[in-house]
Amino acid sequence: MRFKYTISIVFFVALVIIEKENNIISRVSDKLTLKQTPQTPLHTNGLSHLLLKHNDSFALMNRRLVNYSERQDRKTRGRKHILLLATTRTGSSFVGEFFNQQGDNMFYLFEPLWHVEKMLALETRVTNATAAARLYRDVLQQLFLCDFSLLENFINPLPVDHITTALFRRESSNSLCDNSVCSPFIKGVFERYHCKTRRCGPLNLTMASESCLQKEHRAIKSVRVRQLETLRPLAEDPRLDVKFIQLVRDPRAVLASRMVAFAAYYKNWKQWAIDGDVPLDDDEVKKLKGNCDNIRMSAEIGLRQPSWLRRRYMLVRYEDIARFPMRKAMEMYRFIGIPLTQQVKSWILKNTQASKEASGVYSTQKNSSQQVEKWRFRIPFKLVQVVQRVCEPTLKLFGYKFVSSEEMLTDKSVSLIEDKLFKI
Repeated sequence: MRFKYTISIVFFVALVIIEKENNIISRVSDKLTLKQTPQTPLHTNGLSHLLLKHNDSFALMNRRLVNYSERQDRKTRGRKHILLLATTRTGSSFVGEFFNQQGDNMFYLFEPLWHVEKMLALETRVTNATAAARLYRDVLQQLFLCDFSLLENFINPLPVDHITTALFRRESSNSLCDNSVCSPFIKGVFERYHCKTRRCGPLNLTMASESCLQKEHRAIKSVRVRQLETLRPLAEDPRLDVKFIQLVRDPRAVLASRMVAFAAYYKNWKQWAIDGDVPLDDDEVKKLKGNCDNIRMSAEIGLRQPSWLRRRYMLVRYEDIARFPMRKAMEMYRFIGIPLTQQVKSWILKNTQASKEASGVYSTQKNSSQQVEKWRFRIPFKLVQVVQRVCEPTLKLFGYKFVSSEEMLTDKSVSLIEDKLFKI
């Protein structure tokens, strides 16, 4: 009998020891998995390793967040994280300024995912959509937490001691050019995207992180996220209070704008418009359809308001912002839950009544009400018909009217925008 008890006790003690060892191993593994080394070059095999370990590290991170919301610092409550989602040539740079101009309480980043997309294209030669979506999500999550270490892996050349001369469009973020992030100017050091408002040295990402932590709210603008569904973990992260604003524009206007801004990539379209029918099975046409479908599917999820997106999603049409900029800005800030500053109001008044000379292809200064109709005189009716055919569900969802003739296309008295309210 005594021998039986002894075996039971030994067995129990062994279980306890094994459990403790497992816990120690788990903690060490966690630290090793999550530890970032931004100074280590990201070679081709390094990128593959980074992609493979992301699933595990993200799962480990989420396990630690279970009861985090109850322990978070009181000072962080009320902080908003705004993600402006769009595609190229939808007016996202213009709308992004609504947050960039908010003032000292907003940390704004302009297209940080540009680096991720570029590195993926260089290293893998083919962009894997699923892997890219995970990386985009993880980088966005870390940036909302003011952590630039993951992004550093994708900046080329690699930052040295967290200092870089190569951050894409640094000058488009007031937050990266204010006094707290402006290191001493270094003569002879070239920085392509240098600050325009003051003379600063290369960007110190440690200083940027510290400045970000001091700001009350954080906003990021991106045209690289294809599907809203892939960002669900951001909405469910208890450390964040993310508000998603999806900016859309008439696909016909987007095509017309891209044909001007990226003329070299649209030679086929211009040729089709001149001398023949558009081959609907062409890769370029399929790409257009894919873009329309992605935008529509994301909007359908957002407008459906699943539990993880409830009170977190807002759909905004560029055309409405261009016609009623102040009203739409106020609606967006009301949705986010923070007051619109006088600084933003002044910027809107100044930049929606720009002269023709100031309204360049990439300028954020626009005579906004005129911008809405310009595309109708820049794109052949034949190409409009193609867009209407392959993007029909998207046009209908967003309330863009179809045109049946060239005369109707160029008749300014006929509006192509339905009055439509979208659920928030």
